[in-house]
Amino acid sequence: MERLFVRDFSEIGASDVPLVGGKNASLGEMYQQLNGAGVRVPRGFAITADAFWHALEQADAMDALHAALDGLDPADVRDLAARAARAREIVYDAGLPADLKAEILTAYRGLGPDSPSVAVRSSATAEDLPDASFAGQHESYLGVVGEVDLLDAVRRCFASLFTDRAIHYRVDNGFDHFKVALSVGVMAMVRSDLASSGVMFTLDTESGFRDVVFVTSSYGLGENIVQGAVDPDEFYVHKPTYRAGHRSVLRRRLGTKKKTMVLGHLGPANVQTAEDDRHRFSLSDEDVLELTGQALLIEDHYRRPMDIEWAKDGVDGQLYIVQARPETVASQRSATTLERYVVGSHGRVLSVGRAVGERVASGAVRVVHGPDELAAFRPGEVLVADTTTPDWEPVMKTAAAVVTDRGGRACHAAIVARELGIPAVVGTGDASTELRTGATVTVSCAEGDLGHVYAGEAEVSVETTDLSDLRRPRTKIMVNLGNPDLAFHTALLPNDGVGLARMEFIISESIKAHPMALVHPERVTDRDTREALAQLVEGYPDGATFFVERLAEGVATIAAAFHPNPVVVRMSDFKTNEYASLLGGSDFEPREENPMLGFRGASRYAHPAYTEGFALECRAMRKVREEMGFENVVVMLPFVRRLGEADLVLTRMAELGLRRGERGLQIYAMCEIPNNVVLIDEFAKRFDGFSIGSNDLTQLTLGVDRDSATVAFDYDERDPGVKQMIRWAVEGCRRNGIHSGLCGQAPSDYPEMAEFLVEVGIDSMSLNPDSVLSTTRLVLELEDRTARRDDAAAR
Repeated sequence: MERLFVRDFSEIGASDVPLVGGKNASLGEMYQQLNGAGVRVPRGFAITADAFWHALEQADAMDALHAALDGLDPADVRDLAARAARAREIVYDAGLPADLKAEILTAYRGLGPDSPSVAVRSSATAEDLPDASFAGQHESYLGVVGEVDLLDAVRRCFASLFTDRAIHYRVDNGFDHFKVALSVGVMAMVRSDLASSGVMFTLDTESGFRDVVFVTSSYGLGENIVQGAVDPDEFYVHKPTYRAGHRSVLRRRLGTKKKTMVLGHLGPANVQTAEDDRHRFSLSDEDVLELTGQALLIEDHYRRPMDIEWAKDGVDGQLYIVQARPETVASQRSATTLERYVVGSHGRVLSVGRAVGERVASGAVRVVHGPDELAAFRPGEVLVADTTTPDWEPVMKTAAAVVTDRGGRACHAAIVARELGIPAVVGTGDASTELRTGATVTVSCAEGDLGHVYAGEAEVSVETTDLSDLRRPRTKIMVNLGNPDLAFHTALLPNDGVGLARMEFIISESIKAHPMALVHPERVTDRDTREALAQLVEGYPDGATFFVERLAEGVATIAAAFHPNPVVVRMSDFKTNEYASLLGGSDFEPREENPMLGFRGASRYAHPAYTEGFALECRAMRKVREEMGFENVVVMLPFVRRLGEADLVLTRMAELGLRRGERGLQIYAMCEIPNNVVLIDEFAKRFDGFSIGSNDLTQLTLGVDRDSATVAFDYDERDPGVKQMIRWAVEGCRRNGIHSGLCGQAPSDYPEMAEFLVEVGIDSMSLNPDSVLSTTRLVLELEDRTARRDDAAAR
């Protein structure tokens, strides 16, 4: 029998969007071109757009549809809902002609014996607009079994062309309702209800950083992630090191995953996730890495960033790709224009969740508990809800910001917010109960991975910079960075790498516990603290592994963001009072009158009181460089007082597998003690470079404690004595052929210090991110002025 209305996935490809819609065309393309190369797509077929028109024409339904939709006012939510319901009724009641039914059932029987379980998914198209995207506008049905239910699901998919959200979308984008058709995809059901599923992107969805694959995962069917019903697990994999043969997850975050969507007798339904499962990852590292390989094959084939849905079958254990479409938000940002939101003074924090959009907005709160309350929403308000659904899109388009209790960065609210260019904070857990309708709030997504809802209207400024004509100066401009959450966004600044990555920030924010307390929890005297430590390391074999894994992830995230440029990572430089403030730290730290000059820096590393802690730091750095492949990481030792101390620590590092020169390992030292400058030629024999710490060098040169209010007025990096120390240090590095840099506050605060550093010929200066652009321009101006002067002198 000649088939007029059904095409097997093996018969369709990317050029068939007008016939089978974007979703089915993509599935067919991957099934044809990539299935044998490592991308696993389930078997299936597409019911074409011609079938949709055939069904309506045979039922003579077009006049009724026109009557239902002509004269529609999309701004009238109630009228839209009534007309849409009538249109869906017309299409569903049109039924399926006998010849179409016969083709569908023949194709269905070809998928397997005994009425196989299938997924029935809508795939919209437009006759004159083959590049249009209708993602998320129409219905899908999972776990459909039997011929009767299959035919009913197809009719329901056809009818979903006229959901409220789909109609509104077409009006907003100028599409003719009667030139848009619906194809339906029918594919073998992947039993992810017995395993896990999720969404992955071949870039970072917030910053647009393209060198990572971002994977989200939760137990059960994938609808929960898209609908925002769960806070999923998140994983990042770095593309360049993966392609180079390293198989390591860059970063992972455990989601709450409170619900699991399973297939019940009446179809998909949510059940509570078992407590033990909530506290473990829903996907193994091996699976994350396999998905990464599939994602890269898909991205390479389409030659653009992609948004991909995946599912793991709990029966055969295989990972399947069930949808792939171009990513259309983060990938479209201008590479030459940098927009940065800066939050100044603000009210108290009312709620915290996952940040989406890297923007900030203020407005009055409107808490919406269900669709029946949407009519009260006013443009410019902040939409607050437990979660959102695609039907809410018409209202979301008018919101200043969106805040939800549930959801992750791949949920509906997050996807729509990115497309609309508004900030969203998702997965707060409490926003709909903590925030009050009518109260003014500020929604900030410009401060890293965490989004904040502040009381009142915060001070906000927007910095927009055109990078198209910004040259790179001879003096390398690097950044100071400790927070991995900001790494991908900060890397978008024009830079030459990271001159100072503070390990202690990662320890305090991501690990939170003293390393020795993690190694020896039995020596912690307070019972509550011991319990907190046990809870902290849940899911890890022991405290030492927890420390190494979390520290490695933090360092590697920064290294990945700036790869292949150098990232100089300073080993921990907490003072004793700062170490004591970490969980369990008070049991391992002495009390000192002046911690600034006490047990800190290199003196700790070979000392019996911290030798096990230093071993963990070195294990993490070795993992980052060797297992994860980030050989752009340079290790730096802080506060090296004496030559003998340097030798002792370098020997200990070599014993721990960090030997200078092996695998290209460079080891720097901070130059922040006058003795480092006085003995620069001797220190230079032991290190590959120096980073001048102008903060401590100023204190120790002038004998001023900048934390003392009584004498702090005497602290000044511009003092002639301090500048002479810096000059001698730079000259000493040049004389010995090693790198010279400065990573202190001075050039960020004082343009004249930047000018001085250029004058003495320093190799690099590392700045706070907020001063990178202004200082780059200043350095270029200084270098140009020097070049003109030299040219004039030569003539």
